[in-house]
Amino acid sequence: MENFDYDLRSIQAVRDLARLGKAAAEQMADYTEEQIDQILRNMVKAAKDHAVMLAKMAVEETGFGKVEDKTYKNHLASTILYQSIKDLKTIDIIQHDEATQIMDVAEPVGLVMGIIPSTNPTSTAIYKAMIAIKSRNAIVFSPHPSAAKCTVKAAEIMNQAAVEAGAPANIIGCISLPSMNATNEMMECKEVKMIIATGGPGLVKASYSKGKPALGVGAGNCPAYIERTANVQKAVKDILASKTFDYGTICASEQSVIVEECNQEQVIAEFKKQGGYFMSPEETAKVCELLFKNGHAMNAKYVGRSPQVIAAAAGFSTPEGTKVLIGEQKGVGPAYPLSYEKLTSVLAFYTAKDWEEACQLCIQLLQNGIGHSMSLHTQDKDIVMKFAKKPASRILVNTGSTQGATGASTGLMPSFTLGCGTWGGSSVSENVSPVHLINIKRVAYGLRDCSTLASADPTFNYPELSLTSCESSHEEADSLKGNIGTDFSNNEQLVKLINELVAAMAKG
Repeated sequence: MENFDYDLRSIQAVRDLARLGKAAAEQMADYTEEQIDQILRNMVKAAKDHAVMLAKMAVEETGFGKVEDKTYKNHLASTILYQSIKDLKTIDIIQHDEATQIMDVAEPVGLVMGIIPSTNPTSTAIYKAMIAIKSRNAIVFSPHPSAAKCTVKAAEIMNQAAVEAGAPANIIGCISLPSMNATNEMMECKEVKMIIATGGPGLVKASYSKGKPALGVGAGNCPAYIERTANVQKAVKDILASKTFDYGTICASEQSVIVEECNQEQVIAEFKKQGGYFMSPEETAKVCELLFKNGHAMNAKYVGRSPQVIAAAAGFSTPEGTKVLIGEQKGVGPAYPLSYEKLTSVLAFYTAKDWEEACQLCIQLLQNGIGHSMSLHTQDKDIVMKFAKKPASRILVNTGSTQGATGASTGLMPSFTLGCGTWGGSSVSENVSPVHLINIKRVAYGLRDCSTLASADPTFNYPELSLTSCESSHEEADSLKGNIGTDFSNNEQLVKLINELVAAMAKG
């Protein structure tokens, strides 16, 4: 194989992975709940044992984020996720309705392909491996080229733990020679039955074009609205905890803060107190030049970076203790770069006259990350319901958007694949879980006699059908009259004809 080009070798390796994964999936299909749970528990143990090591590998390889936060993401993707899915029914009869006599029977999908982003390269792999195994599927990963080593290592650890606990060999695989051609080849492999795509918009769109089921996510551009009744101190604390988590690499992190004129000064003072640095217009312009290229595409060099790194690159310094850079914006769109997604330690800041203006601003901002998530901080339940109508799949109240959307601080399913619904071009709007990776067959018993459905149904009452029946009878009589020259609609003539026929037969 040494004489073959890299792309040719990667494509052949992909085909081998797909065949091995399909064979493993076929063996896994007959596993019991007890067998699956034993495998998952061993995977959780392995993830815990290697959580810090994988986090360090991810930071070293990509330069994104923080080791301690990536460690927590690995923990969320394994230990916390397991607690949420361990009692989910994904095997055999998962529901039985006695009244309707319908049984839901779960069947695995088969071989699943998981596309892994560079921003969460180990936690997403752990998470997708966990939900695949829970639903009795095999999975093969396509890592981002800039995070291939740590993703491959995570997949190896998860596969070894699964096999040690009784899973078939090759139940979790990973492309070791990543390339766009290899990813495309895997998406097109006939052995792959479903794709879970977490990555850039182009890759997600490509996954939907392959003629097979795909679960994809759109871009995020989550606004955070601090309404006039909010607990400002807590709201700012939650937003900073969220935006600084792994230096903003999770797509659910806040991208903009919206306040009202009546609480603007209070919010600004609280941000400054807790580590927010409000940039001057000149500093904001310099930061925008660093963060974006080709319009509003994020410069990978500054993804998941500290505010100090960004400020230094832009040529200015920040006070000690600065946690996030904040730039005031007067509008939304190309002329206001900070109105777009920024997976790093930078926030846009807006001031609205009232909740109605804030509402319209949220809708405008969400157009650049439509269907994903938004957060609001308020004590007014009516405001919550007004904002629940916004085009976002997750409306997060009084919590950080990062932790809230991923299920760490809310009751949502822990997940690193967040559906954006039809707004964002996704096939799902929920947090993707094992229940999205099964086929559900329905066994339905007969409850009514097929031959008497109409006559036994008191609601089947259509008088016009009787009229149609009468018209049909007259048409048949007229037809018979035409055949023998007698009008059978007259009973006396019919009786006379019958008597004449009987008499003729008697004479014969």
